Amino acid sequence: MTGSVIAEDLHKRRSLELPAPARSGVVLGLIYLFLVGVSSLETGIKIMGADTQEQLFSAVSNPIAGLCIGILGTVLVQSSSASTSVIVGLVASGALGVDQAVPMVMGANIGTTVTNTLVSLGHVRQSNEFKRAFAAATVHDFFNVMAVVVLLPIELAFGLISGIAERVSELLVGSAGSEWKSPIKAWVKGPVGWLEDFWGAIGLDGNWQGTAMVLTGLVVILAALTLITKNMRKLVADRVERSVNAILGKGGGAVALLLGLVITIAVQSSSITTSILIPLSAAGVLSLRNAYPVTLGANVGTTITALLAALAASRPEALTVGLAHTTFNLAGILLLYVLPFARDVPVRLAEGLAEIAVERRAWAVAYVVGAFIIVPLIGVTLLR
Repeated sequence: MTGSVIAEDLHKRRSLELPAPARSGVVLGLIYLFLVGVSSLETGIKIMGADTQEQLFSAVSNPIAGLCIGILGTVLVQSSSASTSVIVGLVASGALGVDQAVPMVMGANIGTTVTNTLVSLGHVRQSNEFKRAFAAATVHDFFNVMAVVVLLPIELAFGLISGIAERVSELLVGSAGSEWKSPIKAWVKGPVGWLEDFWGAIGLDGNWQGTAMVLTGLVVILAALTLITKNMRKLVADRVERSVNAILGKGGGAVALLLGLVITIAVQSSSITTSILIPLSAAGVLSLRNAYPVTLGANVGTTITALLAALAASRPEALTVGLAHTTFNLAGILLLYVLPFARDVPVRLAEGLAEIAVERRAWAVAYVVGAFIIVPLIGVTLLR
């Protein structure tokens, strides 16, 4: 009798869920809402004026401080897609330059790995499971940190990442400093204008109106991305699970990297993609070397959100930042995964840290708090 009641309850829940075509329509509506949020953020920053912008973002002039802010911001919102979209909006408004934004984007790449590392702590009571899970989580940490250590100095010295992104951006939408008449910008102009009129009608002007627009934009961006991820996950959940089991059980390499890319674009969250791997790794179903390239594909896949956000911007520099995020992740793969002598370094570091964490579990917690909160806070405090 109990079994039939449970089955009936499950049937009722499924019947209440939206069919796939309707859910797809909801996702399209949420993407539009997300673009409205990005444009609202851009408009709010512009309303604040140059003096306020300089006060708010003066710390970001130091690239290491910008890197740390990118880490902290992403840890706070638990989404590199959200943090990079905000960075794109700030660049679109003129509050940030490309040179300032690129280190922040690199920081967002590091910050997004905290989610799967936290997920791995759920296996802390079982030594063997925890060891495998923690290694699978931190291999992503080590790769992203190594990519920053190698590529940030090159970027600061030669402008390699931003230079490549700027050339592609010029081919697509024109040179920096020009006005890009994006069709998406025209589509979201109406709702953004209504928001501006609303805050003006209730008596806000100047910095207060700009602040209200910025806060509205942030709330809309976070809410829209959360709901997009939730709905996309329901749309593709079964296919994702089947793909992971079918492909990764046979091996890793380029196919696993492509799988991570496709899944992340589908669910709009690299954290979800990488977190799927943790229980599989903990159970021993998936080896660390097979899980590793999936995280790299997820790194590239998550950059699609910043590129989408740039479509709602009016400055070519916004697209340059989105392309710089993609370029950075591709360059990291070429240098640290394609080259055979570098490929196993993040794996060995993750395995070594997992050995320590199993022996002293408190160190695992200290690692998470120290790497993702304390060290970035110290960096911002000392370098602002």
